[in-house]
Amino acid sequence: MSRYSRQELFAPIGPEGQQRIRDSRVLLVGCGALGTHLAEFCVRAGVGRLTIVDRDIVETSNLQRQSLFDEQDVRDALPKAEAARRKLERVNSGVTVRAKVTDFNFRNAAKLGEQATLILDATDNFEARFLINDLAIKRNIPWLYAGCVSSRATCMPIIPGKSACLRCLLEEQPAASGETCDTTGIIMPAVLQAVAWASGAALKLMSGNSTALISKMMTVDVWSGERTILDASTPRPDCPTCAWHDYPWLDGRRATKHTALCGRDSVQITPEGTFDYAAVRERIRHAAKLSTENDFLLRAAFEGLTITLYRDGRALVHGTGDIDRAKAAYARVVG
Repeated sequence: MSRYSRQELFAPIGPEGQQRIRDSRVLLVGCGALGTHLAEFCVRAGVGRLTIVDRDIVETSNLQRQSLFDEQDVRDALPKAEAARRKLERVNSGVTVRAKVTDFNFRNAAKLGEQATLILDATDNFEARFLINDLAIKRNIPWLYAGCVSSRATCMPIIPGKSACLRCLLEEQPAASGETCDTTGIIMPAVLQAVAWASGAALKLMSGNSTALISKMMTVDVWSGERTILDASTPRPDCPTCAWHDYPWLDGRRATKHTALCGRDSVQITPEGTFDYAAVRERIRHAAKLSTENDFLLRAAFEGLTITLYRDGRALVHGTGDIDRAKAAYARVVG
């Protein structure tokens, strides 16, 4: 009996829908709580190719809600995308899973989105979501906005040219509210609610059942039971993205170079130009104390801070939310 027999027995999918799922090429941006569950859904559902993009490494606090990771991944300081890839290849060897250990930004978004037939949002910030929105609308790729924090879950399917896009509803990128998983916490039921909505919508899109989509932005608080529903069935006539073809996040006009990660007491530093990892590695060995090193990154302690340096030159400076202090430490250690 086929691996996907139970899925094919569901009448709206059937063998033809399963073949459409097999032909799907999914770009998953983010591999945290939402991302790990969505990645596992894609692989078990039988997508043809899954590309996972994530900039972070596995930490102990992730294990409460982020499937696919374990304590050994924490000890090895594995990047989330790579740790997920290793687990998923053991789940379904018939699916091509690619791990991209990088920050999703305007410089690489178009390349990462090449050949994608569906984009899944599992990010933790609105700059990344508006960038996904720009890419999806410009390339005519369906995408699913999803999010969860505290006890709330949100989801909205976006079909370019047919439904409202993220900018139709929100107009501008919301200011950082300070409410993140690191500041207000998160409970697993909120994660699973967002995953259920997003994976259900993804299954409809991939199997050729887009007419069954619920074109609304839905938010539910799984603790209080409060619900909010916004109509998203049609694009706004004056939407800068849908109507005027303005893509400021994709062309870099709205990009943030260095970012303080809200609630994490960390700053991401993104360098410009070329980067010689081997040379910098040797310089760091003399300037700071290495605590971790693997095929993807190294981690060093410097003046009360911890610097995680990736091979592309991007760094996470832990122990401060002050961008100037983080930039100064990066300059002194990395160059």
